Amino acid sequence: MPGIKTFQIKGMHCASCANIIEKTFKKTEGVNSVEVNYGTETAKISFDESKINSSDLSKKIEPLGYSLVTSTPTAKEMSMSEEEHAQHLGLNQSKQEKLNELHRMKRGVQSIIPLAAISIISMAWGIFSRLNWASPVPILLEDVFRFLLPVMATYSLFVVGKPYLFGFYRFLRYGKANMDTLIGIGTSVAYLYSLIVIFFEERLRGFIDVETNYFDVTIIVIAFIALGKYLEARSKLKTGDAIEKLLNLQAKTAIVIKDGKEREILVEEVKRGDLIIIKPAGKIPVDGVIVEGFSYIDESMVTGEPMPAEKKAGDGVVAGTINTTGSFIFKATKIGSETLLAHIIKMVEEAQSSKAPIQALADKISGVFVPIVLIIAFLSLGAWLFIGSRFMGFSEALSFGLVSFVGVLVIACPCALGLATPTAIIVGVGKGAKEGILIKDAATLEKLHKVNTVVVDKTGTITKGKPELISIKNLSDRSEKDLLSVLASLEKKSEHPIAEAILLYAKNNNAGLLDVINFEAIKGMGLKGIIQGAEYYAGNVKLMKELKLNFDESAIEKETLEGKTPVILSSKNKILGVIMVADAIKPEANEALKMLHKLGIKTVMLTGDNKNTAKFIAREAGIDEVEAEVMPQDKLEKIKELQALGKIVAMAGDGVNDAPALAQADVGIAMATGTDVAIESAGITLLHGDISKLVKAINLSKMTMRGIRQNLFWAFIYNIIGIPLASGIFYPVFGWMLSPVFAGMAMAFSSVSVVGNSLRLKSKKL
Repeated sequence: MPGIKTFQIKGMHCASCANIIEKTFKKTEGVNSVEVNYGTETAKISFDESKINSSDLSKKIEPLGYSLVTSTPTAKEMSMSEEEHAQHLGLNQSKQEKLNELHRMKRGVQSIIPLAAISIISMAWGIFSRLNWASPVPILLEDVFRFLLPVMATYSLFVVGKPYLFGFYRFLRYGKANMDTLIGIGTSVAYLYSLIVIFFEERLRGFIDVETNYFDVTIIVIAFIALGKYLEARSKLKTGDAIEKLLNLQAKTAIVIKDGKEREILVEEVKRGDLIIIKPAGKIPVDGVIVEGFSYIDESMVTGEPMPAEKKAGDGVVAGTINTTGSFIFKATKIGSETLLAHIIKMVEEAQSSKAPIQALADKISGVFVPIVLIIAFLSLGAWLFIGSRFMGFSEALSFGLVSFVGVLVIACPCALGLATPTAIIVGVGKGAKEGILIKDAATLEKLHKVNTVVVDKTGTITKGKPELISIKNLSDRSEKDLLSVLASLEKKSEHPIAEAILLYAKNNNAGLLDVINFEAIKGMGLKGIIQGAEYYAGNVKLMKELKLNFDESAIEKETLEGKTPVILSSKNKILGVIMVADAIKPEANEALKMLHKLGIKTVMLTGDNKNTAKFIAREAGIDEVEAEVMPQDKLEKIKELQALGKIVAMAGDGVNDAPALAQADVGIAMATGTDVAIESAGITLLHGDISKLVKAINLSKMTMRGIRQNLFWAFIYNIIGIPLASGIFYPVFGWMLSPVFAGMAMAFSSVSVVGNSLRLKSKKL
């Protein structure tokens, strides 16, 4: 059976590691496809479980120094869905593995830094004394250094530098090379050369400079690289904290009402239909609908909105949000992996582990980077020995050759290239989730910043998606509240969608309901009934004409052209009031559309509604172009038409009829208040259907892509300048050459700077 699983990978140290693992799995029978992400240290593998299992996959890469994180589920985990188990495993096991690795690296750094300090003092004193800037090193101290340096170098290479030695071994045995290989070869050559000089000093005297060794280079280079990798690992841990924060939102227990009694159970034991009580400051354990009570709920962790939302009977609640003051009872409707929070976590995980198209170039370069660097290093050594020895003695040429060989291997850094894109994507997707913007994959995040045309549906996207009472024109001598009571009492008996808007308005304005007798629904025209002995009518223009009542028809028609629906209330012989109901524009829509225009983005509205309403809404909202009375296929064709004109199109919608257009658009944007079909068809989901988040999403995309371009520029420039400088190519003309010590410092800084630049996104305002 084919299956797709995402695994955490242990042992990845650089971008070349990701390429090695990817190539190994691609050659494995039973594996259909694989995508390895160095930034998240994960592998998404599609494989035939009848031919190969997770354990076999791990065994394929274990000889190369890597392994897949797999485990046998515990009893608690057995009750979880596959997605929940992956999340539980990822948080509790992979995070712990990374923390353990971080502590190990920290101990290594703490032990080697003092050794590096001694080596730097020894090296500096020797250089300064030769330049007559300091007195010669005392003979006794020189002897101490001669004894200490080999011991310290041995510890540095074989204890702290063990991963790099393994990289050297892996290269010799399997022909697989990564960044560890480069460092391992460079530091090992420096160490072995120095040992040979010490043990065969007399025999080699006259052939090479026996007074010079490179133990200090081995120590200092490993120290700087170990420090750099530690800082990089610590920073990378911070880039992925969005997932951990989301997972921490999940409640551990729930208080359910069983047989009239309150009972606390694990959240995994909650079933659909259970009644759950939430007390002040309590965390909502699953999604559901309030059946009793009233409160304000802090939904900021899920939606990014700072103000608590008012909740009453009939309103939905979301897992992970926090109750403030009141108490209420709600019925569980979605549990486990069905909840909105679980959906958010799954989307964020998938998006963070996906690859953006811009990463393809970096991946291609990383794949051939290490072999090319090895060739350059050997060519540098050969050039110094064969060409350099003609202009200087062999001993001096060998010294320069070794320095260039080690320098090239040490300074070359595929890690900066490998980290440039994924770290920015991880931070960008995590920041989006915090703001209520769910991004399905990295490719969507990349495409969004190029969008120059936004197509929107009207209902539920620009408008609220349900009718609201927006005005009452009182034509009687009675109070507005009295008219509202009469109208709401009649509408309570109706099943028309407009009735709900009138009843809600009446309730919010404390207009009480009255008893109605002899109620009658007049088909196609309205309602009638007797209230407190008087006969009342509520309906459309046609009904009022039937009753032969006088009213200002032109004024009503004018408002009808603006997309409003009139409800006229009358007695048997007089018009009492005209009430207007409409699908109102969302308060945030106008500002969002203004911001889109400021960004130079054209707006188009496509709706199945009539032309008059569509034109009025478009005019009020400030939309550039509108097409009304369109079918789902028409929306799809319009998207294709815009794309044929070279437009990069984003489509925002919330209904089933929007799904084809959402899928066709370069970027599909679904309102989370909409249907599951629309959300599945879209690349981005805006929680609570807030279209103002679209502007934030575009700004997020621009910031993320700017960060990626900065990272890639730095990574490329660093290697383009650093490798020739370390090889000594500029030495004959300018006298420029980078020592392995400074090469190690530069290499360590390159990765840390890339991760640090990505982390800057966290503090930026959208």
